[in-house]
Amino acid sequence: AAISFLNSIPFIYGLENSNIYSDIILSLDYPSRVAASLLNNEVDIALAPIVVLNELKDYKIVSEFCIGAESSVNSVCLYSHVPIEKIKTISLDYQSRTSVELLKLLLREYWNVNPLLIKSLSNENFDICDDKAALVIGDRSFVLNGQYNYVYDLPEIWNLMTGLPFVFACWVATKKIPDKFLIDFNDALKYGVNNISKSLEKKSYENNYVNHEDYLKNKISYNLNLSKKKAMQLFLKRIKI
Repeated sequence: AAISFLNSIPFIYGLENSNIYSDIILSLDYPSRVAASLLNNEVDIALAPIVVLNELKDYKIVSEFCIGAESSVNSVCLYSHVPIEKIKTISLDYQSRTSVELLKLLLREYWNVNPLLIKSLSNENFDICDDKAALVIGDRSFVLNGQYNYVYDLPEIWNLMTGLPFVFACWVATKKIPDKFLIDFNDALKYGVNNISKSLEKKSYENNYVNHEDYLKNKISYNLNLSKKKAMQLFLKRIKI
């Protein structure tokens, strides 16, 4: 299972052009549903929101690739007409779990504010007016950028607080996967990440509110390096508290 956002297109392109594509069933959905599919044992490997790692008893991260950001990402933001200290309520994006937990952490440890958090059940529930703000993630956030007086980019704030990048999702398996498959799998992901321009040529993607290539090359960071692993460990530890 993979995430159905623009940021996953290189991964999907790599898999579709690999020698393992005919041997797999690839499903695409928004992050919280991908998380559920892994928790419910419906898939063997998932590009899983990292928040689910605290809920899994046995798992293995099976790739050195991820969906991450070194700082600002422009697609995981809190939108408001008023500054953070004046926000009274925040609608939480139903498509997200990791970003919701990140927001809660930042509200508590960075801003030291305690607004009322309301789970949104649909796209229509984002009521951003007066002192009501909303957390919006993924491709739907592109249209909102530039429309509000205050836009808080969550991984950018995380970076200011910790000095670390942020990881939204990584490739996780909850069962033993053959080594040969994992080698081919990672080769496929690497091919996609190394051919972002080609991946965008092959995928029809209707969103004119963002430069697709700039977003994938300069906002999304795909390598699960040591600093990102450190950031994951810190985040997962802090949200347990």
